[in-house]
Amino acid sequence: MKTKECPSCAMEVDANAKVCPICQFEFPKRSSWITWMSIFLVIIWLLSYII
Repeated sequence: MKTKECPSCAMEVDANAKVCPICQFEFPKRSSWITWMSIFLVIIWLLSYII
């Protein structure tokens, strides 16, 4: 079973949980396009140092 750490109470909760069952912290939704754009920008930044 995959878990993730709650940033509020530091307890391990199910990776698919949207709310921590201990402290009721709501995990933020992450859009997939933001993730891919971040990866793309990091790659461009790294290539700028190589070239």
